[in-house]
Amino acid sequence: MPDANIRIPEEAKDRLAAIAAAEGLSLRAYLARLAETLLTPQERAERAENALAALKKWNGYAPTAAEEQDLDSELDRRLAQVTSR
Repeated sequence: MPDANIRIPEEAKDRLAAIAAAEGLSLRAYLARLAETLLTPQERAERAENALAALKKWNGYAPTAAEEQDLDSELDRRLAQVTSR
């Protein structure tokens, strides 16, 4: 497998290397594992669609676009509260 070179700030590289070392991994192995575990925007959208379809089938849950927006706003508000502590 060919390697790739990426340019990131030194501080970011050092932080990632420290996290990797704490988990007993090289930076290369840590980044490869990270890439395997993160979802692309398309994968996240597909999972969200599948979850919504499962909820609708299971209990009839089918929010309107306005209800989804309200729920998203409420989630954003709650996350902002938690992260500002």
